[in-house]
Amino acid sequence: MLSVRLFILVVAILLSGCTVASQTLTSNQWRYATDPHGSQATYDEGLVQNGVVSVHFTRVPRVDKANNSWVELIYDLPQQLTSAFIVTLAYKSDKAVIVKLSQQEYGGLGDKSYAHYQSVLPASNSWQVVRLSLSDFERPSWTPEWSKDKGIVLEHISALYFVPDLKDATGGEATLSVNRLEIE
Repeated sequence: MLSVRLFILVVAILLSGCTVASQTLTSNQWRYATDPHGSQATYDEGLVQNGVVSVHFTRVPRVDKANNSWVELIYDLPQQLTSAFIVTLAYKSDKAVIVKLSQQEYGGLGDKSYAHYQSVLPASNSWQVVRLSLSDFERPSWTPEWSKDKGIVLEHISALYFVPDLKDATGGEATLSVNRLEIE
């Protein structure tokens, strides 16, 4: 009896650092954001339907130097990340998708550069499954010189942003869908 308890204790300790997000997508962890300049997000009855998140974005062109436009599909992490992780994602999108690690150092609570670490996935009209590790993320080429690179601070990442690669100058439309998201 003691050896069984010891075995359970050892397994619990070994697994205590693991984080696994459910493969079933639930609406309470998903949202979207658009700018106040006229960009839009449209979707059927709910953002998550039958385990699939699907949204059609219309992004207006950048208004001026001080007022950019944006569209974002956001997955709020159920808990803070405390160890290196792998993101497994099944998606389809008619435009390339930028996956961003929303980290406070680069956002509204930080330097306000919004130059988050990101990884760019190709457009695909059929479901694609990708696995992303920390080494797949880097800061964008447009990162301002004044934005100090503080690296990826896992405990400060609050969400994953999925952004269709629509250009500032032209805006455009994109449909983005996700039917699987796992974080280990």
